[in-house]
Amino acid sequence: MIKAKMIKRQYRSLSVDIGVPVFSILLAFVVSGAFLYFSGFDPGETFLRMFKGAFGSSYAIAETIVKAIPLMLAGLAVSLAFRMKLWNIGAEGQLYMGAFAASWVALTCGHLSSWLLLLLMFLAGFLGGAVWGFIPGFLRGYWQVNETIVTLMLNYVAISWVGYLVFGPWKDPASKGFPLTPRFSDAAYLPTFGDSRVHLGLLIAIVIALIFYLVLRYSRWGYEIKVIGESQNAARYAGMNVARNIVLVMIISGGIAGITGMIEVSGITHRLQQDISPGYGFSAVIVAWLARLHPFSIILVAFLFGALLVGGFGVQTFGIPYSIVLMLEGSILFFLLAGEFLLRYKIVLVRKEVQ
Repeated sequence: MIKAKMIKRQYRSLSVDIGVPVFSILLAFVVSGAFLYFSGFDPGETFLRMFKGAFGSSYAIAETIVKAIPLMLAGLAVSLAFRMKLWNIGAEGQLYMGAFAASWVALTCGHLSSWLLLLLMFLAGFLGGAVWGFIPGFLRGYWQVNETIVTLMLNYVAISWVGYLVFGPWKDPASKGFPLTPRFSDAAYLPTFGDSRVHLGLLIAIVIALIFYLVLRYSRWGYEIKVIGESQNAARYAGMNVARNIVLVMIISGGIAGITGMIEVSGITHRLQQDISPGYGFSAVIVAWLARLHPFSIILVAFLFGALLVGGFGVQTFGIPYSIVLMLEGSILFFLLAGEFLLRYKIVLVRKEVQ
């Protein structure tokens, strides 16, 4: 009699680390393709149109990069917390608070020179997100309050706060009823590359990824993050201040997400508005895990997810609902989590003697 048995992997080969995520993505496309087929759409034609919509022209590639930039930054933000086994699900709210703080600077200090104004907006965006990261970090570090619940609930507080501002005291009288603030001065606009909408945020994301890589790999603090993530008891035994590090990591994680909000209002919308993010903070969780929390892999995976978003907008012109893109994202996350189990365990067939 042959019986399947789950055995924990003692080590993981490179082929397993790469193969399992790739297989998870393929399964997600198979499931989405089946859904399209039974909904009356041609899966092959749909995916081809999505590919052309994302990569079919220089304009399409530029728009893919534009969509990828906030995913890069938000993915880097949550990945830092995830390395310490802190489940920061609040990047969306931290993004909104960063956008709010940066917008306040842009609306009140628009007379300043461009580089000074952008620097102040950058710092304000970081501070806005950092405060929203400090709250769950402090509660988790010193009172052992579950950070997943706190960060998740704070998302809705931040989104509602921005909604109040754009419908109320910050609403532009000339917006004809739309929930928008007045447009920022030209000094508050991030520089762009050429005639495209690709802005300086791309360079900022790459620099932050490089800093993360160097700090996490070569610094003492990066080593402390790894140890605390593996075992808080071992970290305390080694003399590490666990609570302080938890708060610090959540502050930086929230701050980077806040920078994402600053970059969106400065580089794309040029004003604060309702629904400034289509869920970048939530999609960043998928990006970070698919990249195995590696900073440079996050840049690549975010670019691919940006292509998914842009391609999804393109297929709507052919009558295909955008919800298929959201379903594809959800499928990738589902199979990715299932694949995480296969990365930890392997299936072994054993022969059992029949009595």
